[in-house]
Amino acid sequence: MPKLPDDVKSDAPITADATVTGPAWVQLPSKINALTAKLAGTPPSAAILPIQMAQDIAASFGRFYAALLREPGTLADAQLDLWRKQVALWQSLARPQEGKARVKDRRFRNSEWESNPMLRGLLQSYLIGAEWLRSLANKGGIDQTDRKKITFFTDQFIDAIAPTNFPLVNPDVVKKATETGGQNFVRGFSNFLDDALAGSGHVRRADQEAFELGVSIAATKGSVVLRTEMMELIQYEPTTEKVHEVPLLLIPPWVNKYYLFDLQPKTSFIKWAVSEGYTVFAVSWVNPDTSHADKDFENYWLEGPNAAFEAIAKATGQNKVNLVGYCLGGTLTASGLAYMTAKGDERANTATMIATMTDFADPGDFEVFISNENVRALRAQLNGKGYLTDAELSTLFSLLRANDLIWSSAISSYLLAEKAVPSDLLFWFSDGIGMPGKMLDTFMSAIMLDNALTKPGRLKLAGTPVDLTAIRTPLCFVSLKDDHVARWEATYRGALRFETEKRFILGGSGHNAGTINPPAAQKHGYWTNKAFPTDPQAWLKGARLHEGSWWTEWSDWLKEKSGPEVPARIVEEGPLRIIEAAPGSYARVRR
Repeated sequence: MPKLPDDVKSDAPITADATVTGPAWVQLPSKINALTAKLAGTPPSAAILPIQMAQDIAASFGRFYAALLREPGTLADAQLDLWRKQVALWQSLARPQEGKARVKDRRFRNSEWESNPMLRGLLQSYLIGAEWLRSLANKGGIDQTDRKKITFFTDQFIDAIAPTNFPLVNPDVVKKATETGGQNFVRGFSNFLDDALAGSGHVRRADQEAFELGVSIAATKGSVVLRTEMMELIQYEPTTEKVHEVPLLLIPPWVNKYYLFDLQPKTSFIKWAVSEGYTVFAVSWVNPDTSHADKDFENYWLEGPNAAFEAIAKATGQNKVNLVGYCLGGTLTASGLAYMTAKGDERANTATMIATMTDFADPGDFEVFISNENVRALRAQLNGKGYLTDAELSTLFSLLRANDLIWSSAISSYLLAEKAVPSDLLFWFSDGIGMPGKMLDTFMSAIMLDNALTKPGRLKLAGTPVDLTAIRTPLCFVSLKDDHVARWEATYRGALRFETEKRFILGGSGHNAGTINPPAAQKHGYWTNKAFPTDPQAWLKGARLHEGSWWTEWSDWLKEKSGPEVPARIVEEGPLRIIEAAPGSYARVRR
């Protein structure tokens, strides 16, 4: 890409003065040329997820339309209902609006959506249409699998056509365009080109210059002490004179970089755990390329946590390890524990599974992307490249929260041209990891579609059948009440299957924000209940609500099982060779 003029700053104030913002036009031709060249060299298979899903989704909608046509009376009644509501709306617009509650939707927080009759009519018409479409999506005689796809993608369509997404009727965008003489559109188009060139798979709302790995983020002092083809093992320096005897190993999802647990110092779980007197190790997964095409689910365990055990024992003189798995890292942890049980390996002292699915009978919105047809298409399209990029995975994750991660972000970045947000969480989200094709195949077909972890012996690791019910390691499950990725009711049902000593903690907030909830923030709260009724709602009804963070509750549980205090283990004085300083090389790889 040609070098841009030094005087063109993407974060310069937007004004209507052409002498200030005019040079921004200089960027556009070079960016467009660079994007054209990039697209010209991109093979059709690069858009794996959209191609993979399109045929399956279209088939579901075809069956849905056919079912509606077989019920002409239902379709006619629905159309008549829509007509009546729209007529009632336009009749009501002439009447005073005093005393009527405002729409509780932050997309329409600008008061003009209520005070301006034209915008009020547009908004109410949209809400009526949205309600009508959702109602229609639940009609017709189709099976539950098709129904979930229809309702999910109907919601995607409803979100996409929201009037806030159109600049001519969005009062915030109109105001910005008036103030800047339309320069916000120039800057916004430049932001769009930047995202397209970056190939990130989503609208980049995070300021990419706000943080530096190892300096302002992922900066807790530690060292890489082991490297395999699949992971780097990081050991952190103690900050207390004494530490608990049993060390702790953090296992993140294989599609995310570990430093969600080591954001800024004030929110770093790792820094906090070190201060609590734990000897902390963390797995930092590799960002795969074609050389990892044949790496499967079992490789992530064998060349990941399993490989780390020997190094941890050598570093600490302690053969036992407390495992902490998050999201898919928790799914891997559960599978690995069952593998260890089958092998008679007792090195796992305890295991904590945060926001973890082990029963995929109800995988939530992910179900719309998982089918036998999609697995077959994926196998064919990954045959050459061998792995799925983090951008392609990002596209899928963004669809699960389209209003937040696509539309509101697009409005902010492309229409309002607002300055990128210096958010550590958004910075981490934009720095993802891909997945080897073989691993993705196994995960989709065996673990999700076949739900193999709920069927003793169905899944094998290195030829060894695994059975979650055979695990006898003490377990702690932590789920999040507003989790959109691993719904707490589903994680709870998975926890019920384990037949060992266990407890369940429910934290407040969502998948990421609820997980990274430092005690000092005094936010979100959490629920505890030592009973395990079969119904998740019965558990919640009998649970006690606590203020603050689940971290402290979990730590109290873990300390009781982590042995006496021993002298702190100084990494530089330990027996393991230091390869490099944390966060290591794997965490720095972006594809």
